[in-house]
Amino acid sequence: MAPMIIFPAIDLKDGVCVRLKKGVMADATVFNTNPASQAKTFQTQGFQWLHCVDLNGAFAGKSANTDAIKSIRAAIDLPIQLGGGIRDMAAVEGWLAAGITRVILGTAALTDPEFVKNAARAFPGRIVVGADAKGGRIATQGWAEISELTPVELGKRFEDAGVAAILFTDIDGDGLLKGVNFLATAALARALSIPVIASGGVGSIVDIDALIAANEPGIEGVVVGRALYDGRIDVHAALARAADAGHGY
Repeated sequence: MAPMIIFPAIDLKDGVCVRLKKGVMADATVFNTNPASQAKTFQTQGFQWLHCVDLNGAFAGKSANTDAIKSIRAAIDLPIQLGGGIRDMAAVEGWLAAGITRVILGTAALTDPEFVKNAARAFPGRIVVGADAKGGRIATQGWAEISELTPVELGKRFEDAGVAAILFTDIDGDGLLKGVNFLATAALARALSIPVIASGGVGSIVDIDALIAANEPGIEGVVVGRALYDGRIDVHAALARAADAGHGY
């Protein structure tokens, strides 16, 4: 197995770093009013990627925290994957041209799969499909709408399109620190040929250990948010665990 990537998360609401509980915008905790400074901290700590979400954009259907995102991009050298409100090719092209490494397409993956396939073919390895699940069904529009589609069914649509990864978020556990849904993540990784990134509910290093112990090569990494801000996860220990995953941990 390759080393597991730990993606520290910066979720942006009204220009500041927040964490939500179960994706509810009204239940936001502000963790840092300076997103660029937070990004620098993550880089200094040794992370190899940054995961960034424009929460306002996810609800508005277009990027809303542009200045904050650009300040983050200017502040660090790390590759960034960005989601939230990216719904057309102009937005994809604009963010990639602005130095974003990978863009996450969530709502569009359900509402306009041909656009997502076209984007993935035009920019191979730079499009991530967001599979946000609530009760085992895909949620869209900032998690406000629930479809009938399962994450596996969604992922199968994009098997041959050149998608970089599937970002699987368990909304029911997001921001609650009650444990990542490693069983569902591993099952999704086994069902698809596309790498899977776990997200939602990571509360301690035990969750990272559980993903590694699943011994599923299709799990590329895990997004960690609130547990990092709260200090519930020792960064150096977590990064060491993730690195060891590539050596038969």
